[in-house]
Amino acid sequence: MDDVASPSASLNDCFVAPDKLISLDQALAHLAERIVPVTGIEELPLALCPGRILARDVVAQVTVPPFANAAMDGFAFRHGDGAAGPLRVVERIAAGHPSAHRFGPGEAARIFTGAPMPQGLDTVAMQEDCTTATNDGAEHVTLPQGLAPGANVHFAGNDYSAGQTVVRAGRRLRPQDVGMAASAGHPRLAVHRRLKVAVFSTGDEVTEPGEALRPGAIYSSNRHALMALAGRLGCAVEDLGNLPDNLDVTARALKDASERVDLLVTTGGVSVGGEDHVRAAVERNGAIHLWRMLVKPGKPTALGNVGKAAFVGLPGYPVSCQVMFMMFARPVILRLAGAVAEPIAPTRFRVPSASSFGKNTARREFVRARLEAGPGGTFHARLFKKQDSSVLSSLVESDGLVDLREETKRIEPGEMVDFIPYSALHW
Repeated sequence: MDDVASPSASLNDCFVAPDKLISLDQALAHLAERIVPVTGIEELPLALCPGRILARDVVAQVTVPPFANAAMDGFAFRHGDGAAGPLRVVERIAAGHPSAHRFGPGEAARIFTGAPMPQGLDTVAMQEDCTTATNDGAEHVTLPQGLAPGANVHFAGNDYSAGQTVVRAGRRLRPQDVGMAASAGHPRLAVHRRLKVAVFSTGDEVTEPGEALRPGAIYSSNRHALMALAGRLGCAVEDLGNLPDNLDVTARALKDASERVDLLVTTGGVSVGGEDHVRAAVERNGAIHLWRMLVKPGKPTALGNVGKAAFVGLPGYPVSCQVMFMMFARPVILRLAGAVAEPIAPTRFRVPSASSFGKNTARREFVRARLEAGPGGTFHARLFKKQDSSVLSSLVESDGLVDLREETKRIEPGEMVDFIPYSALHW
């Protein structure tokens, strides 16, 4: 099955934003309201679904459990018989083998976990709480006192009922979601096709790892990090190499790639320097709709379109590039790919700071930090000493980002801060 989802009617209308410096919250609210999925839909077997984005609700085809069953090994009995003394054990019931016996007063069954409860019996006593004896050639069981009616029994529909929606469309499928779909009777699921993303780096100084590093050059790190980040989000990633600092070459490469992918991601060249050509190259065949945000690191971040493809331009400094991918490009990708049930802002935790830090701008600032064990089993965030946007080791040696809002001036040890773990940003 191969449905084609309707792409955004106009990326110009979708992405257009105020022509001014805006906050990250304003930018994300803008995206949440206006970006729609641009990918088609395909049906896949369950084994291929983990990590994919569900395109249609999963509706249960059966009630689960479909019958009352024993929650553990023990003895099934009628609750009213429990205080009558030893009960005669007349049957042994295993999972997958329903009993046809009609149980009379004073009768019980040896039952095993998952086995169907026989008609007329409603409670299970755990085997370790019971004692058994053989009298006149028959097994008898003495039950514990005080069990409530229905104890240790999973009744029909205890989890969900047929016709109930058990997984919502727009969710990235986790292993437990796939398991739920299988439990509900679905061998295949409708999922969005993978978002096609092309990644460029820019700059005459950029050299590929493994090549000789000429004077004045640096090894390419941003493009490889961006491809890894996009791949972790389930994208089909195309590596389009490095673009030189040449307007015509950059414009032509962007135009060619825009005809076969859903999203273009570049790093570097979107600021206001004399050799920053990406913005002008985009505007030859599209438009920049959002440029520069009140964030640090990552102020020169752009959103727009080249032809039918969306465009995200990220800064050239390695920390700025990765942080703005995680905080801005990630929500763009998730929305374009169909993950509309995902929260647009990542999960964060309130933890005490182990460091003092002075913030000298009115911008939103994302500070690299490591989690350290504190007293009483708590954790606190220790800020990395070097916060410069060029220090890639600050990402490698930290566990996540401390989010300092625009109004924050300073934090002191013990003050509560918002900590965003990288694990919440790489999925």
